[in-house]
Amino acid sequence: MFLAFGILAAAYEPEVIAIGPYHRDKDNLKMMEDHKLRYLHLLLQRKNDNIEKYVSAIGPLEPQARKCYAENINLSPADFIEMLVLDGCFVIELVRKSNLPHLREKNDPIFHMDWIMNSLQRDLMLFENQNSVLCSIQSRSWSSHEIKHLVDLIRRDWLSSFEYREKGWRFINCAAWLKEANVKFARYDNVTLFNIRFENGTIFLAPLTVEDRTDSLFRNLIAYEQYFQDTKFSLVTDYVKFLDCLIDSSRDVQILCRCGVIDNWLGDDEAVANMFNKLSDSVTGPGSSFVYAEIFDSINEHCNKRRNRWMAKLRRNYLNSPWLLFPLLLLLYWFYSQ
Repeated sequence: MFLAFGILAAAYEPEVIAIGPYHRDKDNLKMMEDHKLRYLHLLLQRKNDNIEKYVSAIGPLEPQARKCYAENINLSPADFIEMLVLDGCFVIELVRKSNLPHLREKNDPIFHMDWIMNSLQRDLMLFENQNSVLCSIQSRSWSSHEIKHLVDLIRRDWLSSFEYREKGWRFINCAAWLKEANVKFARYDNVTLFNIRFENGTIFLAPLTVEDRTDSLFRNLIAYEQYFQDTKFSLVTDYVKFLDCLIDSSRDVQILCRCGVIDNWLGDDEAVANMFNKLSDSVTGPGSSFVYAEIFDSINEHCNKRRNRWMAKLRRNYLNSPWLLFPLLLLLYWFYSQ
């Protein structure tokens, strides 16, 4: 498999469910196979359908679906189609029940135990845990043939609100440095995670909850963007690069937590800083199509204003040390008392 090696392999391994061929025979994932069958039976009962209808619909897609996987899949056509139908119907039923709570069965363990649902949400976003024909249904403004799988569908939804612009740009400094240069940070509610704006000296960022599975989520989305380099820009990769610029140390995390941008469920600010620094190490630098190029330019332009440069230098060299601050205050007192 593409990502099965290295000390971070666990970030790409499912916890409770196998979708697609790569993890389907692992013992620790067998429990969910019974739930897949249960959800399939519930779907067939609700629609008053039989399984042959779904097998007939997926059958013609089998050769193309098989080609979507990087490795040779050692399954017969019949077994491969069965896997696609079973996995696809499970995901559809899971999404349906998640969005419509009144349709859930009274004693459905998937919704009665939070840890199962949390693990399912994580596993369904893994790069190598996808159903290659799940998105063959008609979808919004894109051709169904353009969408590769569930992760691709979600990513395209995020991308739909961004414009592609190619231009030069420079990196920005960390949050602590920017704060010294009179840059403020504010929470940006009711937008997608990747919507960032800079206005009147303030960087507005959507709130991000950092918890145990955040690293795995970003790693799989970044891996997907790097593997399929057929898009104009890499939104998730660029977002991680943006945060890596802002976060060098625990001090930067503290600043972003205080303004409500980061909700730290890890409890340790240093752990959050290390997570983003290591995430950034796994990706190449953004190219000329960097999503946030204009925002970086605006921030750098703001910081390069004489007054803001002077304030940053003053705070770094004097205001952070009481021994240097005291003589400065005496000097100011002497100057204004003349």
